[in-house]
Amino acid sequence: MTGRESAAGSASGRLLAVLAAFDHEHPALSLTDIARRAGLSLSTAHRLVAALTAWGALERDPGGVYHVGLRLWELAALAPRGLALRQAALPFLEDLYEATHENVQLAVRDGAEVVYTEWISGRSAVGVRIQVGARWPLHATGVGLALLAHAAPGVQDACCDGPLAAFTPYTITDPALLRRTLAEVRRTGVAVSSRQVTEDALSVAAPVRAADGSVVAAVSLVVPWAGARVPALIPAVRVAARGISRALGWRPPPTDRAG
Repeated sequence: MTGRESAAGSASGRLLAVLAAFDHEHPALSLTDIARRAGLSLSTAHRLVAALTAWGALERDPGGVYHVGLRLWELAALAPRGLALRQAALPFLEDLYEATHENVQLAVRDGAEVVYTEWISGRSAVGVRIQVGARWPLHATGVGLALLAHAAPGVQDACCDGPLAAFTPYTITDPALLRRTLAEVRRTGVAVSSRQVTEDALSVAAPVRAADGSVVAAVSLVVPWAGARVPALIPAVRVAARGISRALGWRPPPTDRAG
C-alpha cells in the first residue's frame, strides 16, 4: 500500500468515526462531543464535520448542534433489506396491528445483532425499549431468536459461545439453553421471548423468507406478559410472516402449503 493509499484509508476511517459518534442515545451532538466520541482533535473534527454537512450527511440546527442528515436516509433507503423489504412488509404489518392492536415489529440480522426496520405501536400497547434503527443482541428478543435459529452454524456458534448479556433475570444467558431454544424455534417455526428485555413484555416472532427460501427478516408481536395468550398469537404472526415472504417471491414447499 502506498503512502497516499494509507492516508486515504485513514481519512475514510476518520469520516466513519464521525458518523459512528451518533447513535440512538446520542442523536444530537455538538462539535466538541463529536470530536470526543470519535477520538479526534477538535480541528480535525471541524474539518470533517464541515465536509459531511456540505454533502448532506450531517445537518446543523440553529443552536449549533449536529444531527444525521437526510442524505444518509436516502442512501439507506436503497438497501435491499431496507425500503424494499419495508414496502413489501408494511401491508401485512398493518393487518397484524389491526387484528391485535399490539406492538408489531419487523427486523433483520446484522452480525450478532438484530436491527429493527419497522415498528407499529398502539397507544395502549405495552411499552417497549425498541425504535426503528435500534439494535439488540440476537439472543434477547423474539425476532432475534427467529433470525438466529435460521442463521449459518458459524453465526449460531459465535453467539452461543460469546458473552450473553442479561437485561432482566429472565434473559437467556446459558449457552446450552440458547441452543435448545433455537432448536425449538426451528421445530415450531416461531420464537417466543418472555420477559427477556423488559419484565412486563412477551414477544412472538416468525421468520420471513426470500424467494430462495433463505430467512431475511423476522416479524413479531410484543404484548403484555401478564395474561398473554401465546397459542392465540402464533397463528396471526405466522400469517403475517408468510404473507411478507410470498410478497418477496417465496413459495412454500408442496407439503407445507396448508399454512
